[in-house]
Amino acid sequence: MRDHTKLRAFELADKLTLEIYRATRSFPREEMFGLTSQVRRASLSMASNIVEGSARHTAADYLRFLDMAFGSAQEVQYQLSLAFRLGFVAEADHKTLKDLSEETGRVLGGLIRGLRRKLDEGRAGCLAAK
Repeated sequence: MRDHTKLRAFELADKLTLEIYRATRSFPREEMFGLTSQVRRASLSMASNIVEGSARHTAADYLRFLDMAFGSAQEVQYQLSLAFRLGFVAEADHKTLKDLSEETGRVLGGLIRGLRRKLDEGRAGCLAAK
């Protein structure tokens, strides 16, 4: 098992989730079950999938959960853009959240690429040994 707390991707996803919860407190009340809930769930899903994937026993399972986390990261980026365009988030707050969400996505993407490369090299080694 892997220790998710040692992953930069998890640190960023966790920080982003906290910041999104803080930022969405001021969203309009009528968005409680709409955009507020959606962006909170997507950010929480991102961090949670990193944690759950880290607890999986195979690298393939780990990668599958990281892929889901990456999808949630992309979802968060769109939802933050929408919230800004609807006037729910001030420009300065949006920039902070946008930068953090983009960094989270980049780091997560790098982790995924590295793991895929490692898995592909392992498969190539297995084929060469036959």
